[in-house]
Parts: sequence; structure tokens; C-alpha cells
Amino acid sequence: MTKKIFLYVGITILLFMLPACGTKKKSENTWVSSDVEFGEQDYEKITAANNALGFHLIKEIDGDGQNNAFISPTSLLMALSMVYNGADGITKEEIAKALQVEGMDTSELNKANASLVSILMKSSEEIQLNVANSIWLNEDYHFQDDFAKNNKDYFNAEIQEINIHDNDSVTRINDWVKKSTNKKIEEIVEAPLDPDLVAILINAIYFKGNWTYEFDEKQTEKRPFYLGDGKTKEVLLMSLQKKLNYMENDDFQAVQLPYGDGEMSMNVFLPKETSTLDEFRKNLTNENWLIWDTQFSKKEGTILLPKFELEYEIDLNETLKTLGMTSAFKKDAVFTKMIQENVPLWISKVKQKTFIDVHEKGTEAAAVTSVEMVTESAPADPPFYMEVNRPFFLTITDVKTNAILFMGWISEP
Repeated sequence: MTKKIFLYVGITILLFMLPACGTKKKSENTWVSSDVEFGEQDYEKITAANNALGFHLIKEIDGDGQNNAFISPTSLLMALSMVYNGADGITKEEIAKALQVEGMDTSELNKANASLVSILMKSSEEIQLNVANSIWLNEDYHFQDDFAKNNKDYFNAEIQEINIHDNDSVTRINDWVKKSTNKKIEEIVEAPLDPDLVAILINAIYFKGNWTYEFDEKQTEKRPFYLGDGKTKEVLLMSLQKKLNYMENDDFQAVQLPYGDGEMSMNVFLPKETSTLDEFRKNLTNENWLIWDTQFSKKEGTILLPKFELEYEIDLNETLKTLGMTSAFKKDAVFTKMIQENVPLWISKVKQKTFIDVHEKGTEAAAVTSVEMVTESAPADPPFYMEVNRPFFLTITDVKTNAILFMGWISEP
């Protein structure tokens, strides 16, 4: 008889940043256990990894670049960080490689995650960020003590037992997801649940941010958008004239659109007409990202940005295998630190769902990552003008940590 364990991580992101100082401390927010100690700068150990993971993913997915794509590297990082607590041996090493955190032990990764979330979490009128985790355990199984404790302490995971044969369990799980994502992700499981289900791990991050400088709805108008295949489509372009962080080189224009008091920003990259979105994607590396980040400067100008809403879904199995995470998908995977029962476990599916809504007042974004595991026994001289009327790339980034929470491209708004 075969048995399956599902690890589900759903993330809806509210972008936000809190100031942090000092070194070691006990947690002062309600997100992590008051007994947990971590360095307030521990997030620095995973922000570069978070961004690099995103750049690797965005290069691998949807190779033709003709369709829209929108992913959350932070969602995947947190999802697999929770799984990491149950891995050992070669499987643990390969997950670390895929996450770009090679050499980092479980405790160090847990503390880095807690540190990052302690900075990102906030609720204000302008920016909201909420992170939530839950684990739904088949009542016939039992987690190992360390696995359960680490996920409770560092990820604030609610652990609830469910009867997998009762469809009410499906309702409970989906209600939690809807609540945690402000109804942007409404469903992650369907009835009936797999009779061999062992557990579902869910991480949810919800983001809602108001622009620092709102777009005037009266200036939003239909204009042509030039698709990659040469066709033209009429779309609504919002217009803003302001002094913004801007950069330009031979290949692209870029502008930073801040949220709230500037704690978070959307970075929009528009390839020049002489270049393409695919060419831009080839140059997406953490090294280039850091270089580009230093080249922004305040400049007066006009940005025309499409008003759009997007839902996206992708299976990440093959992408993660390309990044070196192979044994986790095989029957000989080593997840011996997860449950007490002596049964083999491996990952059968890693899937991510995302949502983004960009409008005159701000942005709302959400992402859900599910991990299913199975067992069987420039200079500011003249004003700039940037009309985003062709395929473009965007990120939603936390300014303090430089962590990219969302990234993707829009080929057709």
C-alpha cells in the first residue's frame, strides 16, 4: 500500500519592512516563539540566496518568454525551509543547493527565516505584510518532536490533526488559506483528500501596498501595447510624472515605484526596442542585480505603466531538479527527521500559484507554493520618459533587506 505526504506552502505577500538593530535577542513579536533567539541580522544569510533562487527559477520556467510569468522566490524558500527540517543526508544537501544555502545547517536556516520575517511583518494603512504557516497532520501519523518544535518556534506553524476521510477537513484547510491570503488564493485542496495523505504544510504571505505616489485615474487611458509576436493590443496605461529612482543603459530602462514611506518598491525593467525580454532574462543574475541597484538615481520623469491583474500557476518539479534537487523526488529520498513512523518519503510535486493586481492606488499580490510528498511502505539631466508598452520585467522588493518577494514578466497585460 502506498502512502502520501503533502507539504503545502501558500504565500500571499504584503510588502513591508521594519527597522532592526542589535545582535542577538529573544523575539519581541508574536510571529515567532518568545523562547526563540536569533540574530537580527541573520536575514542577511538568506536574502542573496532568496534572490539568486528567483533568478534561477525565472530563467528556467516558460522558456519562450511569450506568456506572462509571476513567481515568489520567498514563498518557495520558506516552503522548502520547512521541509528542510525533516531532511537528512544527500537529500538535505541537495535542497540546500537548490535554495542556494549550501553549508547552512537547519538551525541557522531557521534563525535566518525568523529574522527575515520579523523585519517584513507589519500592518499599517499604507503597507500590510502578514506571514502565516499551518501544518495539517493526518491523525494516524505523528511528527518527530524536533520537526514539530522547529516549525512551531521559527515558522509559527499551527499544527492541527485532521481526519483525511472527512470532507470537512478540506473546508477547514481551504478556509485557512482564504483567510490567510485575503481570499486571493481560495483553494489548495479538493475533496476527497488522498486516502494516503500524511500531512499538508502551508506557508502564506499576503501583501498589499499603496503607492507612495498614486497614479491619477483620470490620466489612465487606452494605448497600444506591442506584443512579442508583433501583434498589438489596446491596454489601460496609468501615467505618473514624478521624481523617481531611475536608471538606463544600452539594454533597458528601469524605475523604482515606492510603496508607503518607501519601505518596499516595485522595480520595473523595460528592455529597449533594440533588445528583447528574453535577452534581459539571460542577464538576470544576483551579481547584475546588485550592480544595477547601485545605478539608480533620483530623476524627474514620466512613467506609463499597464494596469493589470494576473493569476499564474507553475509546476516546479523539473526546475528544482535542474537546480540539483534530484534525490528528494525519488523513493530513496532521506526525510528521516520528519515523522515518527518508519516509512520512506519523497516529494511528488512542487507547485506554485500566484496573483497580482496592479492599479492606480497600489498593488496586491499573493502566492501559494505546495510541496507534495509521497511514501510507500544614470545622470538626471533631461526628464526621462518610460512608456511600458511592450513586454517588461518586474520585481516587488523589500528595500531594507533587498529581498525580492515577487518577480516575473508581463508579455501581455
